[in-house]
Amino acid sequence: MSKDETSSPVKAKPSAQGAKQQEREARLAAALRENLRKRKAQARARVERAPSSDEGKS
Repeated sequence: MSKDETSSPVKAKPSAQGAKQQEREARLAAALRENLRKRKAQARARVERAPSSDEGKS
């Protein structure tokens, strides 16, 4: 066996790990987007509930 033949199974692992890494990154990206949507919705709700600084001052 040559040196390249023994390392070929090792090369197969990174591609399997690379696929897992890509799946993980996709899940994390989706979770981050969802978290951002929630935070923006919470911020909008706070702005709508809070009276503006101009109201009630005359």
